[in-house]
Amino acid sequence: MEKRPNDHNVVRKSAEDCAICLDNIQERKTLKCLHSFCSQCIDSVFKLKPACPICNTLHGEYTGTQPDGTMTVTRSWQRLPGYEHCGSIVIKYVFPAGIQEPKHPNPGVRYSGTFRTAFLPACEEGEKVLRLLKKAFDRRLTFTIGRSVTTGLNNVITWNDIHHKTNIEGGPQCFGYPDPEYLFRVQEELRLKGVTEDQ
Repeated sequence: MEKRPNDHNVVRKSAEDCAICLDNIQERKTLKCLHSFCSQCIDSVFKLKPACPICNTLHGEYTGTQPDGTMTVTRSWQRLPGYEHCGSIVIKYVFPAGIQEPKHPNPGVRYSGTFRTAFLPACEEGEKVLRLLKKAFDRRLTFTIGRSVTTGLNNVITWNDIHHKTNIEGGPQCFGYPDPEYLFRVQEELRLKGVTEDQ
């Protein structure tokens, strides 16, 4: 067996093997990124996320498992550290308690409600990030149900790898500002979930 350098450490016997089942490709399906898989294997992967398992290129629109909730946006005169030339955007997320659906980790089990507040600078780049965050929320990608990294509790609503600034100040270690790279980083996190201004 040889490791193929561009296959993210996936071990295959040959280029004719499927990177998912590691066996000979059956009913070959080649994606637009030119990676090929067994038709049945890639179809099962796409049920979870329509992305190539080798290069993570999205093939279609990715919709998450976020429970029902609301996203409300208001404007504030308050300036954020590092963005003293403009006011701020305040995002409020509210989720009522509910019962997990089949797409969640424990269908039929209750989860508690929650709310979160996040902040963006009201500058051109901040407005762009707001549009992308709204798109991610509408696609149910911003939150999920699972185990909280902070509290260790299960069956709770948690962030879903799209980082938000939940404090006005305190820097990155306190999820606040100043953080000059934040707007760039969060756009990259959104891009990895298929959320861009092009789509």
